[in-house]
Parts: sequence; C-alpha cells; structure tokens
Amino acid sequence: MNKIYPDAKAALDGLTFDGMTVMAGGFGLCGIPENLIVALRDSGAKDITAISNNAGVDDFGLGLLLQTRQIKKMVSSYVGENATFEKQYLNGELELEFNPQGTLAERIRAGGAGIPGFYTKTGVGTLIAEGKEHKDFNGETYIMETGLVADVSLVKAWKADKEGNLIYRKTARNFNPMMATAGKVCVVEVEEIVEIGELDPDNIHTAGIFVDRIILGDHEKRIEKRTTRAA
Repeated sequence: MNKIYPDAKAALDGLTFDGMTVMAGGFGLCGIPENLIVALRDSGAKDITAISNNAGVDDFGLGLLLQTRQIKKMVSSYVGENATFEKQYLNGELELEFNPQGTLAERIRAGGAGIPGFYTKTGVGTLIAEGKEHKDFNGETYIMETGLVADVSLVKAWKADKEGNLIYRKTARNFNPMMATAGKVCVVEVEEIVEIGELDPDNIHTAGIFVDRIILGDHEKRIEKRTTRAA
C-alpha cells in the first residue's frame, strides 16, 4: 500500500468532518504538523475537539483554527501565548479540558495502548480532581483519568521511510510518538522520506504499522519567543 501523498490537502482527503476529534503533536511550536494544520483549516471542518499540549500562537499552528472558530473544545496542558484562545475561553466560546502535562501524555499513551483508564496522584485535592473517581491504594488517594483517542492524529517527524517507520529529532519528538498510536488514522508530515531499509532499525521511534499517510512538508520552524541581547 502506498502511504506517500503529494501534499497535505490530499493526505486529509476523506478524513475530515464536523465534530471530529483531532490530536496534533508539538510542544509550543516545536514539532508541530504545521502543513497538516493548515490543510485541516482549509478543509472547513468545524466543531473540532483538538487534543494538543497547547494551541500554538495566534497566527500559527492550531491558533489558525481558533481564528476561524473551527475548534469547539481544547484538551490541553499549557494554554498561554495565545490571545485568541484566552478571549474565546473567557467569553464562553471555547470549551477547555485542562490536564497536567504528564497526565495528558499518559492519557494519550493509554489510549494508544487500549487502556481505558488509570489512576494517578497528580491533581488530587485540586480542581482537576472534581467529578473524578477517587480510590485509595496503600493509604494514598488517587484519581482516575481516562485514555484518549482521536479520529485523526496529525504528527510531525524528522524522517520516514516509505513504510511509515519514523524518526523524530531531539525535543521535536515530544507528544508525537504517543499521538501516532492513538489516532484511528495517523497522518504524518516529515522533512525527509527515504527508501525502505535506509533507517537503522534500532533508531526507529514509531513503527510504520501505526502510520497511514505521509507527506513531505515545507517547514517554517518558527521560534515561539525570540530573545536577543545587544552585541
């Protein structure tokens, strides 16, 4: 089966619909599937539930979908750096399911592993715990969190071979490997596509069995906050 698609629009063809749940990899602006996000915006799908560590910035990443009001709900960890997000949330126009960062990562990993729920101490005694099942283990209280899955996972990797085996580069790995396993369909954009057998098997981070569609992307690699000093 050919997994290589000519562009992001083609890779999302037939996958988008109103009310869909989407996972988008990235931490800040590092390792985000920027081309696929633009294609998702251009698809016109609305009422999206977006699962992502954060929502990009106002004019880049998932912030583009906030501008067009295509996102109905965010399942996130860090929601700063985005004035559009703040305004929509405070005006009651955007739902937010807030997660401690480690909990979000584990919820995604659990979803990809077929684990419906797990217990954690993180959030006990805070607003995070409200409405969640509490259980004691060895004298300590834990809360139950549920695994997360998505209709489509949008993933950014460094290299792929034509079978979809993936290698991520340094911190751009972040949430991408977990999300690759937790989508019903996984669409990946990469910086380089190589022939099968060219990747060292010991260095592969995500096996091709999880990957359905691949594109070669043109990446801006924007810096979220540029700090300089006088020479």
